[in-house]
Amino acid sequence: MIRDLRRRRLPIIGKGTGWWSFIHVADAAAATLAALQPGISGIFNIVDDEPAQVCEWLPYLARLAAAPAPLHVPRLVGTALAGSTVVSMMTAARAGSNAKARRELGWQPAHASWRQGFAESLAA
Repeated sequence: MIRDLRRRRLPIIGKGTGWWSFIHVADAAAATLAALQPGISGIFNIVDDEPAQVCEWLPYLARLAAAPAPLHVPRLVGTALAGSTVVSMMTAARAGSNAKARRELGWQPAHASWRQGFAESLAA
């Protein structure tokens, strides 16, 4: 993804109003271990505490990666280049909530914000 950002191959499609949820791999592992405890069943969203729209997180990631600001392309162009699924992800996706995992697993993310996770990942 970083390579595509640096080459300006990862644009914001439409207004970038799709909401995304992120998770740090260490937090995903901790939640998985919590879900494997006896008596636990069900489906859980394992995400950080701060969903963000594409128009917010993608430029932030580009800045952290010392990449140019992402281009903006209309939905029609995005559909032609990337397909309707990607356009939907960029414009209409809805984020998840970790409330059930917090309540039923006693879990909480150590990386509560995608900002923290992005910064740590790029610093490594």
